[in-house]
Order: sequence, then C-alpha cells, then structure tokens
Amino acid sequence: MPSGKEVTTSSSENAQVPDPSAVQRHPNLFRANRRRQHPRLRRSDITVTDEAAVRRAVKAAALGNAMEWFDFGIYAYLAGTLGRVFFPSGSDTTQLLSSFATFAVAFLVRPLGGMVFGPMGDRIGRKKVLALTMILMATGTSAIGLIPGYAAIGFWSPLLLIVFRLLQGFSTGGEYGGAATFIAEYAPDKRRGYFGSFLELGTLAGYAAAALLVTGLTVWLGDDGMDAWGWRVPFLAAAPLGLIGIYLRMRLDDTPAYLKLEDSTVRPAEATDAEETSAEGTGARGELARIFRSHWRPLVLCVALVGAYNVTDYMLLSYMPTYLSDELDYSVTHGLLILVGTMVLLILIINQAGRMSDRFGRKPLLMAGMLGFLALSAPAFVLVRQGGLLAVSGGMLMLGLSLVCLLGTMSAALPAMFPTDVRYGSLAVGYNLSASLFGGTTPLVITALIDTTGSDMVPAYYTMAAALAGVVAVSLMKETARRPLEGSPPSVQTEEEAAAIARAQAPTPKF
Repeated sequence: MPSGKEVTTSSSENAQVPDPSAVQRHPNLFRANRRRQHPRLRRSDITVTDEAAVRRAVKAAALGNAMEWFDFGIYAYLAGTLGRVFFPSGSDTTQLLSSFATFAVAFLVRPLGGMVFGPMGDRIGRKKVLALTMILMATGTSAIGLIPGYAAIGFWSPLLLIVFRLLQGFSTGGEYGGAATFIAEYAPDKRRGYFGSFLELGTLAGYAAAALLVTGLTVWLGDDGMDAWGWRVPFLAAAPLGLIGIYLRMRLDDTPAYLKLEDSTVRPAEATDAEETSAEGTGARGELARIFRSHWRPLVLCVALVGAYNVTDYMLLSYMPTYLSDELDYSVTHGLLILVGTMVLLILIINQAGRMSDRFGRKPLLMAGMLGFLALSAPAFVLVRQGGLLAVSGGMLMLGLSLVCLLGTMSAALPAMFPTDVRYGSLAVGYNLSASLFGGTTPLVITALIDTTGSDMVPAYYTMAAALAGVVAVSLMKETARRPLEGSPPSVQTEEEAAAIARAQAPTPKF
C-alpha cells in the first residue's frame, strides 16, 4: 500500500487524489482502485424509460406546481382587496404594504419547509413527500378562504391570515425541489429539458388560471362584491384541485433513479462519508450537515441562480398587475387581461425553450434570459409607463420572452447540480433559501422603494440588478444537457441506446 505521504486528501470532495509518483510506482494497485470506485456500466445498470410513465410523472408534478402558483397568484392579484379586508383602514399604500408583507411572510418559513421535506424526500422517497406537501398546501389555501375579515373579528383576522400563509409557505418549501427532482429523475437524459419545461408550464398555467378567475369575479361582482365575499372563491377552489393532485401523485411509482439508489447495498453517502455521518447522525440534521459541508459550492451557486430567476419571475407574474393599477392608475381588469395574454403566449412556446436547452445546452438559454432582462428591462418599463394597450403589451412581451428562456430551462438545470442521494434535500434548501431572500420579498421591496424614491422605474432597476447577478451565476455553472444526472446511471429512451452505451463501456480486447 502507498504510504500516507503518497496520497493527498481533498477535503472539499472527501476523495483521495493520488500523487503522480505513487501512481508510477504502483500502477496495478491504483488501476484496481479506480475500477472499484468507477465500475464499468452493465446493461442492467442503464435505465430505459417508459414513455407513458414519464408522461404520468410529468403530469402529476406539473399539476402540483400549477396549484402552488395558483395559490400564490391569487394572493398577489388580490393584494389590494386583501389589504382592505384584513388590515385596519389607512392609506392605500399602507394597506398594500401590509398585504405584501403578509405575502412575504410565507417565504420566511420556506427554507424551514425545505430543510424538513427535502432530506425526508431523500430518505423515504420523492412520491410520499410530494403527496404530503400537496395536502398541506391545499389545507392552508382553503383555510384562508374561510377567515372572517378584520371588521368581524379584529386583530384575529390578520393573525389567522399570517398563520395559514405560514402553513402555505412551509408546505411549498418541499414542493418545487421535489417536483423538479421527480421529473428530472424520470426523464431520459436527452429530453430532460423538454419534460422539465412542463413543470414551469404548470407555473404559468397556475398564474393564468388565478388571473382569469380573479378578473372574472371582479367584472361580475365589482369591487364591493369582491371585498364582501368574492375574494374567498379563488381560495376555496384550491380544495378540489388539491384532491386531484394527491390522487395523481399517489398512483405513481417513485423515480427510477431513487429506486436504484435504494436497492444498492451501499448508498453513496455511506460510502464516502461513513465516519462523519456516524458522528452527525443519519436523520434530517445529519443530512443537512452533509449538504452544507460537502455540497456547499453548488448550493451557493443554486442560491444565486434562483435569486436572479425569482426576482424576474415574481416581478412580472406577481407584481406587474399591482404596478399597473396602483402606480400608473391602470384598470385592474385590463392589466390582468394583458398579463394573461402574455402568459398564454409563454405557455405556447415554453416547451420549445425546453427543447432548445436539450439541443444547445442549458447555459446558452439561461444566459439569453439573463441578458434579455439586463438589456430590455428599462426599455420595457418605459413602454409600460406609456399606458396604452399596445405599449403595455409590448413592454410585458419583452420581459416575457426573456423570462421564458429561464422558465423553460431552470427545472432541468437545477436538479442536475446535485448528486442523487442528496438531490431533493439540496435543491429544496438552496431553492427556498433564495426564494425567501429574493422571491417573495420582491413585491414588498419594489413597492417600498417606489414609495421612498418616487420613481416608477424602480422595478426595471431592481430587475436589472438581479439579472446581472444571474449572468455571473450562469457563467460559473457546469453544462449538464444530454448528460446523466450525477450519482445516477444513464437514462435512455430505447433498448438500442442502452445496448450501445454498454458496448462502449466494454473493455477493448488485447491480442
């Protein structure tokens, strides 16, 4: 055996890096060690996906994501109404800030939800945890629709609103990371971007459904009717949607990548971190400690990437109707209808963005989206401030086309940043830390900055700053398109592809 001086240890990767001189002295020993650590793939190791199963998994995950953003979209689009219902009378700006502060409260507990549900999904499986998060989310949203207003029960009204918003945020902490992991692990390597884009199609569909429902109710009932009882209807609609989602998710098997990991005799975590895992424990606390210790680099990159993405996403899909109505005195109904039109267009092209990321790579699509926001945010808001239908539509379309590059790519890019045994937990923690810091606070921060500075261009500057951070994050990430997920064997569509990969791995005969 080589001496301790002949082998150096990389603390960041917890792996032994051989000294070149040691390799020269003991070539057979090091060759055998490499074969043990990286055995050649056999045909049985390669996953051949079932197209029907993949589509069922995508449908179940996307529906849950649609429901999540339906819930959050409702709150954002009813911000003015909820400010009047749940908070004491005061200035319109104070009520709006109070409403958006309660919107942001849900994001404070999202990291906690990620830290609970993420490691749980890595231990007991993706499917069970995703069903649990949907139950909690539907419960929290429906309960908001039953709370009496401030005029009826006073202080208890906003307090109950905050409690159920916290339940929403806690459950959502396990939703996106799990859903993105679920689709990524079901999809074949060469089409992960396409299938992953359906998750964000669910985001757009949820937002669009919320905007259409709020718009229809507002037209039908007027402001007085909405303040009296109409605002409750969208929240109560979450219950049947949740039941459908739970049914679809419980009918699925867990992902092939997770099942292969579960069936293996030694999990990667146990093989590489046996001593430290023993010291820290194997529960959620030990899993979190290992994520922060061994995977902090991709975790930091995930936080930066998601932060830029969330600011641009929430600015356009959540805050824009409020900006049009409160800052530019634009009709609430007209603003929502223009946003719905923009989202419908994005729904029609988002899968093409996913396909392009499979063909050209994740980084080019993500970079195009970030640069689009950096270059087009100011011109877009100049157009929006004109107030005419064509000008507002044109400005929102400029922002929407930049956003769709991120929406169609992010759900395939993020899960690939982490290995299979900690993928759910790492993504849930990184995504929700970033969403808490930058996502849910976006409407609140922009509204406060506009009130402080008096400038209607604040949203553009805020978005440009986020996009600049996103450009740096994208430039530092690895390209993962058309490659197996880290810690998982290749996933292909046909037996022929699997056989070709296995043949390529076979040793070359020597004569």
